Amino acid sequence: MKPTPAPLVLVAGGSSAAGIAVAAALVSAGFRVLTAGSDAGRIGAAAALAGGAVPLVCDLSDPDAVAAMGDRIHREHGPVGALIHLVGGWRGGKGLAAQSDADWDFLHRSVLTTLRNTTRAFYDDIAASPTGRIAIVSSTSVTAPTPGNANYAAIKAAAETWIQALAAGLAADAVIGAAAGELLASSGPATAGAPAAATTAEAVPAGDGPAAVVLVVKALVDDAMRAASPERKFPGFTDVAVLGQTVVGLFSTPAVQLNGHRIELN
Repeated sequence: MKPTPAPLVLVAGGSSAAGIAVAAALVSAGFRVLTAGSDAGRIGAAAALAGGAVPLVCDLSDPDAVAAMGDRIHREHGPVGALIHLVGGWRGGKGLAAQSDADWDFLHRSVLTTLRNTTRAFYDDIAASPTGRIAIVSSTSVTAPTPGNANYAAIKAAAETWIQALAAGLAADAVIGAAAGELLASSGPATAGAPAAATTAEAVPAGDGPAAVVLVVKALVDDAMRAASPERKFPGFTDVAVLGQTVVGLFSTPAVQLNGHRIELN
């Protein structure tokens, strides 16, 4: 019997410090990791720093480019077991009058459009996986917005709403899959030539299944930021290494503790 391959995880927005830390933590934990970004040089360097991730160049805001990337992933690597969405960016201002349309358009494209494109492309893969995971990093500003971060907080809130919709879909699909598995088991052995529908039941074992989750931070910090501003304390910030270990832990946490939840990190 062939050994079961390690889960395949796609890190979207993998060239950032957070992307490198998450990919490195996943690689160290034995996952197969794909890391995607729009700049070939940056994503290639990030994949190397992660210690074994496979770099993919893609404009994640372009649905056709994401679809083409999905086709390539399926041909070369198989189904995606998890999507960790780290594409983002910050735009702020001093008040509502400074919340420009240009900043809104940037955030909408970078944060929300890339999330919609990638989750739609890989939803079916993740829904079929017993440990399928979708995770985003959101902000404490969603629940405590200010006039100066209104654009950013509103886009992050929309991204959280999208994740809640995914969570509802994954929960519903898990119920349908479990029911189909019970029906199959009660109907006796499959006849010759029948489709291998048992994989549906196997994809949703009792007490587990896929999950979509929001990881919430005030902000992220890494060693380069500390070195650049040694006088700063970065109070309340979450180290990217902590984010990486949190992502790894999602796969050993029951789906019921994750799906649709909003988890704040220290």
